[in-house]
Amino acid sequence: MDVSPLDKARILSEALPHMQRYDEEVVVVKYGGHAMGSEQTARDFARDIVLLEQTAINPVVVHGGGPQIGTMLKRLGIQSEFAAGLRVTDAATIEIVEMVLAGSINKQIVGFINAAGGKAIGLTGKDGNMVRARKINRSIRDPDSNIEKIVDLGFVGEPDKVDIMVLEQILGRDLIPVLAPLASSEDGGTYNVNADTFAGAIAGALKAKRLLLLTDVPGVLDKSKSLIKELSVADAQRLIADGTISGGMIPKVETCIYALEQGVEGVVILDGQQPHAVLIELLTDEGAGTLMHR
Repeated sequence: MDVSPLDKARILSEALPHMQRYDEEVVVVKYGGHAMGSEQTARDFARDIVLLEQTAINPVVVHGGGPQIGTMLKRLGIQSEFAAGLRVTDAATIEIVEMVLAGSINKQIVGFINAAGGKAIGLTGKDGNMVRARKINRSIRDPDSNIEKIVDLGFVGEPDKVDIMVLEQILGRDLIPVLAPLASSEDGGTYNVNADTFAGAIAGALKAKRLLLLTDVPGVLDKSKSLIKELSVADAQRLIADGTISGGMIPKVETCIYALEQGVEGVVILDGQQPHAVLIELLTDEGAGTLMHR
């Protein structure tokens, strides 16, 4: 589809008030393993992040990598075990998790951003003691006996303390931090942290203007499967209670509520496989996905 120069100018003009709204503000973008898609999708995402940085927005990218970790574990013949929807991460698995997240995925995203003209820096939550985590276990109900039991998830943690000193040195200096969701334990070990939870903790600590959770669905859907464009925390809690929000969307929405409680102004769940989803959300009147606010 050919777009006339006049239409292009109108689109740019429409973006101006949005650019002014986010001027010098922090926007944390959680880029999920499922949202990464093809190499071209990843390159387009990197280009959009560079554009944000060029318009005086301070983007922070947090990435996941569940599918890629699963592929590598399979290739190495390491059996994955899941409990309560979370990967049980033993000593052999955490090595691979760290290798894939801090290594191949992180550096690929950094490379794509740099190739698009940005200056990205790849880090994990362990760098500068940015994120200290505590170990988490999950209680699950045995379907046969209906008895609740505690499951040890191994090297899986949740953020306990966030120190943004390193990020404060980076932001506002034409640099784009790209963070892998790994955190330090008290004794200097490594914990794997859910990427949504990690992004929520980082966005909260930075008092971000927006946290964007890029996933593989359009956002929060109502009972007729139509997109809900905007939700308050009270609305979200009501929709969880009546079963409208269910399954894997519940932890995503709970992350949104957590981030809002930490001081993020607004959180958006959107489809990262939609071309230029980040730009549509931040720089157009229509937006994309579901915006949650306090």
